[in-house]
Amino acid sequence: MRSLFWRILASFWLAIALVAGLSILLGHMLNQDAWILSRHPGLNTLAQQWTQLYEEQGEDAAQALLEKRKRRYHIDVQVLNESGDPVVRGTFPRRAAAFEARQSDNKDSHLPWRRLTVEYTSPKSGETFLLIYRIPHPELDAWHRTSLLWPLSALAIALVVLTLFSLLVTLSITRPLSRLRGAVHDLGQTTYQQNSLARLANRRDEFGVLANDFNRMGARLQSLIGSQRQLLRDVSHELRSPLARLRIALALAERASPAEREKLWPRLTRECDRLEALISEILVLARVDADNASAEDVDLNALLSTVQKDAQLSSPEQSVRVEAEQHLSLKGWPTMIERAVDNLLRNAQRFNPAGQPIEVLALRQGEHIVVSVRDHGPGVEAEHLSQLGEPFYRAPGQTAAGHGLGLAIARRAAERHGGSLILANHPEGGFVASLELPLVPGAVVQP
Repeated sequence: MRSLFWRILASFWLAIALVAGLSILLGHMLNQDAWILSRHPGLNTLAQQWTQLYEEQGEDAAQALLEKRKRRYHIDVQVLNESGDPVVRGTFPRRAAAFEARQSDNKDSHLPWRRLTVEYTSPKSGETFLLIYRIPHPELDAWHRTSLLWPLSALAIALVVLTLFSLLVTLSITRPLSRLRGAVHDLGQTTYQQNSLARLANRRDEFGVLANDFNRMGARLQSLIGSQRQLLRDVSHELRSPLARLRIALALAERASPAEREKLWPRLTRECDRLEALISEILVLARVDADNASAEDVDLNALLSTVQKDAQLSSPEQSVRVEAEQHLSLKGWPTMIERAVDNLLRNAQRFNPAGQPIEVLALRQGEHIVVSVRDHGPGVEAEHLSQLGEPFYRAPGQTAAGHGLGLAIARRAAERHGGSLILANHPEGGFVASLELPLVPGAVVQP
């Protein structure tokens, strides 16, 4: 597997090396004559010095300067005026001039020297001179070797500095990725600790945002895993009791007389019904999390009317009064909402005294729809409100039938829609359970 570290580092380094190399290459290709004229110590100021000596001290002084440069740098110089006539004798031999003239007619031949020309206009007299330089190739090659030492050294230093910079940039990218990789591995092994990315989460860049999101995801997954494990433990505990009672009843039935056995059948049937009801509620709770159907439009007024009729049929002695705004609709899963409201109504029927109606209120509040169910029962102690809605939890002192799954199903359904279940005691007495569901379709949490 190729390491991202080396790929990023190599990309940075190659990009820098290519840019630097191409810059030098283009500089030599486009400005080679200008490079020599501006950098060679025997040529960079020769035109200015010669013109100044020629105008101030005459031809002899100017000729002496050219001969001095030839002795020191082996450069032949020829100076022409605007008409093309020689201004001074110069240092270029006539035989060499004749040889150059002959060689210029032969395109395949190469001269033994490099020919450079420069025009210089005197700032004093305004006269323009053409200076022709001829540098032998060995002399030019020797100068190139010495003149390129500084650019190459500067390039080497630049490459070292830029390589270090690229290394720092690469480390700043790959080290956070390594930490995230370790966190993902720990999360897969269920050993993830939320403080493992604390330093990375403090960064004010994309990695900090990613670490914060990952911490929230890890916390959520750990919470879900913990809830699932707790649910399995609770299911095992709740199933054990009816199974134990069934086993005892069966053992008694085997040893009992036919008359006594007839008396045990209702008990066995009752225990089977309880076990079936418990398993049904557990399956409903599991389906709330596992339902992957697409969200659809929900007519809440029609849904509340249906739930009201079902509640009246199941418990005729309990009246249900529904007050709802007109044209209430939202985006969601109608089956889940119906189960949630039905469970809230069944929970209210267990504790609501006879002769008192169960009140259902549905209205819009900002960007949400709130469906609240109120009974007139004894309510719940304040210290137990936060635990209601957890699977199989029942407040102490409750004698009504149930397994503690109704509120849990309602809470899961609300959370699936991006909402919440709010449980509280009513100020005038009784208990209120409110489903807060998002009205805006974009607020719905997709599976």
